[in-house]
Amino acid sequence: MENYDQLPKRKILCIDMKSFYASCAAVLLGLDPLTCYLAVVGDTDRNGSIVLAASPQVKKEFGIKTGSRLFEIPNDPRIIIVNPKMATYIRISTELTKLFHRYVPKEAIHTYSVDESFIEVDGVEHIWGDAQTIAAKIRDDMEREFQLPSAIGIGPNMLLAKICLDIEAKKSGVAEWTYDDVKEKLWKIEPLSDMWGIGSRVQKTLNRMGIFNVGQLANYPLELLEKKFGVMGNQLYYHAWGVDLSEIGAPIMQGQISFGKSQILLRDYPNPEEVKHVILEISEEVARRARQHKKVGRTISLGIGYSRDEFGGGFHRSVTIDQPTNITMDIYEACLSLFETFYINKTVRKISITLSNIEEDQEMQLDLFRPNRTKQRTLGYVMDGIRQKYGSDSLLRAVSYTTAGTAKYRAKLVGGHKA
Repeated sequence: MENYDQLPKRKILCIDMKSFYASCAAVLLGLDPLTCYLAVVGDTDRNGSIVLAASPQVKKEFGIKTGSRLFEIPNDPRIIIVNPKMATYIRISTELTKLFHRYVPKEAIHTYSVDESFIEVDGVEHIWGDAQTIAAKIRDDMEREFQLPSAIGIGPNMLLAKICLDIEAKKSGVAEWTYDDVKEKLWKIEPLSDMWGIGSRVQKTLNRMGIFNVGQLANYPLELLEKKFGVMGNQLYYHAWGVDLSEIGAPIMQGQISFGKSQILLRDYPNPEEVKHVILEISEEVARRARQHKKVGRTISLGIGYSRDEFGGGFHRSVTIDQPTNITMDIYEACLSLFETFYINKTVRKISITLSNIEEDQEMQLDLFRPNRTKQRTLGYVMDGIRQKYGSDSLLRAVSYTTAGTAKYRAKLVGGHKA
């Protein structure tokens, strides 16, 4: 895979707002995001609450980062600790997207997350200048109008733009990678989890195969990667060569499309019956997300994390069912079977459920032993419509009103956190 001549050489910007929640919180308090000491915490009243964002100074001097706990933040008078204002952060994110509209048409913008966007600048360079110039203008606009710092990676595709951002632009402000940089820069990335699209589980598998950096992945036989990982093996190989043919707005790892939800529980759950209540709630949410995209899946995964007080640990197991589904009770029953098989009598603090092996929700095979499946599928879509119109808490399962339920509380949140 040496010849890049046939590949599109676009100019894509990957724009990241530095410590977005913390920067927004700082600006709202009239502080400089780059010099102040500030941490945004999920709930300041809970000592074990998670740090959602920390200002650069807090990261640099105290080592506090996203995912740290409130009790890990030192008792230093300079550090300001605040609750999130998610509705406000989302409004600011929307305003930033409007700023991008000044430079490119709507279809050239893909909002990847609340603090990260891709924009394609091919076709507007004759108006604004080259990609580097446009990136500098956008950074200047955001700094001047919103007082928000940012970093921008530029690449010939979404993958290289994103990796350029993570590896180089976050240090320098603006950076650009081309296909000529693949061997010199991309191949040096180690550990593999620093490569976009490779999680810790895939990294462990690759490590066991003797692959520890991206260069080794690029030079591993393609047929062996496909044999081990299927479609994903093909994508891992070509991504290691810097090749990504996805359009703006398409998922980076199309073979990995899945719908999932992971929840750190508000308290310890020592009673397995209560854990099952939350599994049902999360199954409902995962099914809803699949229905929202008109998709069904065959593989259902359940992850259970035990309390730190009991030395952590847990399990992550999957099951593949005969018929693809987006029915809540199908997902719940599969998770229940996994839970009852692998759960050991420990206190649960984290639950994650994923639906993968995705297909279009076009038709449903009739099952003589389950004649109500078609009605259940239709009912799911009807319930989604009611929730969309009247709010996520307008229709809840009975378990959500028990002491174990979390959906009623979470319905008041925005993006999982305080509005």
